[in-house]
Amino acid sequence: MAKKKKPVIEEEIIYVSKSELKRDAQQYQQLAIDLAAMSNKQREKLPLSDDLVEAMVVADKIRAKSEAYRRHINYISKTLRLTDNVADIEAAIELMLNKNNQADVLLNKIETTRTDLINHGDSVINELLEQHPSLERQKLRQLVRQAAKEAKVEKPAKGYKDLFQYLKEVMMP
Repeated sequence: MAKKKKPVIEEEIIYVSKSELKRDAQQYQQLAIDLAAMSNKQREKLPLSDDLVEAMVVADKIRAKSEAYRRHINYISKTLRLTDNVADIEAAIELMLNKNNQADVLLNKIETTRTDLINHGDSVINELLEQHPSLERQKLRQLVRQAAKEAKVEKPAKGYKDLFQYLKEVMMP
C-alpha cells in the first residue's frame, strides 16, 4: 500500500526579534514603576485587575527595601504582560496626565484674561460677559477697579488675587 502524503499547511511565522522583546519588556517595566509610584487615589481610577491591586498594596509596604522592591517591580511587570487590558490602563494614565496639562493651560488663560481686564477695562469686561454669562458685571467691574488701583500705587495685590479667584471659580469646570 502506498502512503498518502499529508497536505503541508503553510503557516505564516511571525518573527519577533530579541531587541523588540527587550523593548516590550522595558515598556512593561516602566509601566510597573509608574503604577507603583502613583498614589492610592490615582490607582483607584485605573482598571486594574485584582492581582495588580494586591501587588500594588505589597509594593507600598516594601518600598523602603530596595532589593525586594526591585524584584516586586519585576513581578508587577510580569503580571502586566499577562494582563489583557494593558492598553486601557495606559489610556487611563494618559488621560490623568493630560487632564493636569489642560488645567495648567486654563490657569494661564485666566491669568492673561485678568491682565487684559486690568489693562483695558470695560471693553474686555463686555467680551468676557458674552463668553461667560454667569459672571456678575458689577462684582467684576469692582474687582477690576480695585486691582487697577492697587497696581497704580504698587500696594500688595489683594484685589489682583481676588479677581483671579473670581475668574477661576467661573471659568474652571
